[in-house]
Amino acid sequence: MPTGVSWATYLKMFAASLLTMCAGAEVMHRYYRPDLTIPEIPPKPGELKKELLGLKKRQHEPQISQQ
Repeated sequence: MPTGVSWATYLKMFAASLLTMCAGAEVMHRYYRPDLTIPEIPPKPGELKKELLGLKKRQHEPQISQQ
C-alpha cells in the first residue's frame, strides 16, 4: 500500500478526506449562494453585479487612485 500503511488506515483517511472536502464545498455553496440561473442574453460589460450576503452597500463610492 502507498506509504507503507495498511488498507484499513488508507481507506479511513481517504473517506475522511472525501467527506471533509464535500462538507467544505457544501458550506461555501450555502454561504455564497451562487446565482445558477442562465440569462437568455449575456450582460454587457459592467452590467453584471456581484454582492456577498452579509455585506451592506457602501455609503460612498470608493476612491480610485490615479497613477
